[in-house]
Amino acid sequence: MASTSTSSISLRNNAPGTRFPSSTTSKLLHSNLKFPLLMPATKATGIKSSSATRYNEAVIDEEMDKIRRLQNGSDVRGVALQGEKGRTVDLSPPAVEAIAESFGEWVINGLEKEKGRVVENVRVSLGRDPRLSGASLSVAVFSGLDRAGCLAFDMGLATTPACFMSTLLPPFAYDASIMMTASHLPYTRNGLKFFTRRGGLTSPEVEEICGKAARKYANRLAKVSTMLKTPPERVDFMSTYAKHLRNIIKERVNHPFHYDTPLKGFQIIVNAGNGSGGFFTWDVLDKLGAETFGSLHINPDGMFPNHIPNPEDKIAMALTRAAVLENSADLGIVFDTDVDRSGVVDKEGNPINGDRLIALMSAIVLREHPGTTIVTDARTSMALTRFIIDRGGQHCLYRVGYRNVIDKGVQLNKNGIETHLMMETSGHGALKENYFLDDGAYMVVKIIIEMVRMKLAGSDEGIGSLIKYLEEPLESVELRMNIISEPRHAKARGMDAIETFRSFVEEGRIEGWELDSCGDCWVADGCLVDSNDDPAAVDAHMYRAKVSDEKLGQHGWIHLRQSIHNPNIAVNMQSMAPGGCLSMAKTLRDKFLVASGMDKILDITQIDKYARTGLVK
Repeated sequence: MASTSTSSISLRNNAPGTRFPSSTTSKLLHSNLKFPLLMPATKATGIKSSSATRYNEAVIDEEMDKIRRLQNGSDVRGVALQGEKGRTVDLSPPAVEAIAESFGEWVINGLEKEKGRVVENVRVSLGRDPRLSGASLSVAVFSGLDRAGCLAFDMGLATTPACFMSTLLPPFAYDASIMMTASHLPYTRNGLKFFTRRGGLTSPEVEEICGKAARKYANRLAKVSTMLKTPPERVDFMSTYAKHLRNIIKERVNHPFHYDTPLKGFQIIVNAGNGSGGFFTWDVLDKLGAETFGSLHINPDGMFPNHIPNPEDKIAMALTRAAVLENSADLGIVFDTDVDRSGVVDKEGNPINGDRLIALMSAIVLREHPGTTIVTDARTSMALTRFIIDRGGQHCLYRVGYRNVIDKGVQLNKNGIETHLMMETSGHGALKENYFLDDGAYMVVKIIIEMVRMKLAGSDEGIGSLIKYLEEPLESVELRMNIISEPRHAKARGMDAIETFRSFVEEGRIEGWELDSCGDCWVADGCLVDSNDDPAAVDAHMYRAKVSDEKLGQHGWIHLRQSIHNPNIAVNMQSMAPGGCLSMAKTLRDKFLVASGMDKILDITQIDKYARTGLVK
């Protein structure tokens, strides 16, 4: 990885003795550290007023909106480097400093309310992925935490799950943690994820933090530079986290012949996509006796030169499949950039992600916890529901968004409904036994343990055999409709469109379409929303309708949701009948979008093209 702002990181492809790389900002952070916080000039166009006060208010409102728009559900994300056509840098050091300061204050206030007294020496850790903007933005985080009165700890290159675990595992047990990552997004992007010992923050909590940060940011137009009074302390947490994962495998496999090397005789391919997941190769698998020759892209490189680090990426899965087959490996693993998601490839070269990964994890969890409820987002197939029910489980469909899915599982357990697995089709998966944390490495640990147990029981079929009876939907399509609006009004317009869709379906104006329901959850305000007295806040509106006709009966579903990432509406369709998705697209266009006038505020180009030609692109 080459960068003018970071030192060179070089790791051998298979280096069991290589330690996980630490932060490249150490020399800077332990000196009189300064970084520029000069705000870019802001142009206020279209303002006609002789009042300087009104002009200044308009400028301040515009500056505050910049920070608020960085919120991305329960995360913060933005453009950190120039290089994207049509996009300017908005996740700047001043913005990050204001957000980190507000988070630090939020943590302190929460601890003081919890303890009923003033707290001191509140400790917050920071990890990051290899993105090129990580070094300079890390300084901004440390400055913000310093302003808030927190003690900062620099974990260097890390994973998102490790950041959360740093709040729990001794001797670290920090009060809170921040992970700097933009997951699978381009190298120009970056972002922040926030944790306390309770888990990841919710969307309303991040909204509160960004609201306070917006005011700080707007009020610092004259701010030029910041010096850290207390440099962050460098720590090596990743070694502790890797040992934690190794111990879980050793203890649960409990190998009768070689306890300390339970993976001896197994070949496992890791594709880290040049993100933060390389540690799993040399600090987990190699030390447990596995052969990892042939692993791909385990050196961190913030440009991500080989492919997008994403278990949903076709190139990533194809390369991993080829490596598994070429090396006759028992398993292939694909991590996303910050390792909160994963996918696998079985020994036959079959990619296992999306519904297939949920089915695999469901099969494993239902063996351990018969009858448990499994929560997924509402884009999963009808076949997956049958797969779970046929194995004695209960399937709860819920809102799209990994935080929504995980929080639903937490709520169900609090209500006395045993729920051990929560997974989204994107690969985010959390287990009750692992603090409800979406940890791609832990998910893989569960799969590896099951693979070894099967081998010890005399089976040579491999983990792919656990999902051989899962049916695949005949058709599956995702389309997008951009919202025609200024950015500040896009969310409201998107909400109006989604609610209009709900009304059309409820009123029976689209023949054969009916709002979907599942168990204790029902479609009422968002999508499959809690029917209890304390419903979760809606971060983005969405609905799913099941689709039937006289000839085929119920053959599919259509799901509309407001994106929390971009000003658009996602349309997902699945059907078990030939031509089912095409029929749904035509009905959506003619019976809803045109009939309701929504085609005036939504760009329906993709819908129209697919309805006419059957082509997605």
